[in-house]
Amino acid sequence: MTNKSSSGNLSGKTALVTGSTSGIGLGIARRFAAEGANVVLNGFGDAGAIDTLQADLAKEFGVQVVYHNADMSKPAEIEAMIKFADDKLGGVDILVNNAGIQFVANIEDFPIEKWDAIIAINLSSAFHTSRLALPGMRKKNWGRIINLASTHGLVASAGKAAYVAAKHGLLGLTKVGALETATTGITVNAICPGFVLTPLVQKQVDDRAAKDGISNDEAKKALLSDKQPSGEFVTPEELGALAVFLASDAARQVRGAAWNMDGGWVAQ
Repeated sequence: MTNKSSSGNLSGKTALVTGSTSGIGLGIARRFAAEGANVVLNGFGDAGAIDTLQADLAKEFGVQVVYHNADMSKPAEIEAMIKFADDKLGGVDILVNNAGIQFVANIEDFPIEKWDAIIAINLSSAFHTSRLALPGMRKKNWGRIINLASTHGLVASAGKAAYVAAKHGLLGLTKVGALETATTGITVNAICPGFVLTPLVQKQVDDRAAKDGISNDEAKKALLSDKQPSGEFVTPEELGALAVFLASDAARQVRGAAWNMDGGWVAQ
């Protein structure tokens, strides 16, 4: 039974969201399902929990939900995932490149294998998904590519060389994609979130609480006060609503944008 909140605006479309078994990716996948889109989930996690997630999403919103476990650092697995989406759901109409990892160290101490992994998953994977999804979008003359960058695609922080380089690169890829599709029904844009309370950020909070001998709540406030003037975390639901807008007809002239949702971070 379709959830009453489903507006059906994207009914018949298929949204592939990488890194969508939790956090930001799941929040975005849920919003697309609520709009009537069929969804391809991707990411790591307990197989039983992912099966349950699939079934729950399909039941709640009355859409088709499938899952592919492609490792986003491996081009051959990405290719298999796009083929799977074609075979199961008739192709990818909306591609959300969300998969990402993080590692913190100064440049001279940064492990080479960590650099390679972050560039592969946070940047190269978006190139591979885009190059494989674009031919199908061009055939239909309709498509949306939404790259989840970061405020770190716009500004830098010490210790995050690979992440910042990858996210800046992702914004460059977004702009090139937007120019190459400018006269078509395909748009390419990026969303640049500030701090979202994902497991990745919760770990930073926990580490800070332990290091400074303060409570978890105090550590959250301290983390936000460093960067995010609103003093509040961005939520996956808010990012999902922005992604749905970028997929809508109202946003058809939004092309090559780096849309920050960051509580004022980059306004400083």
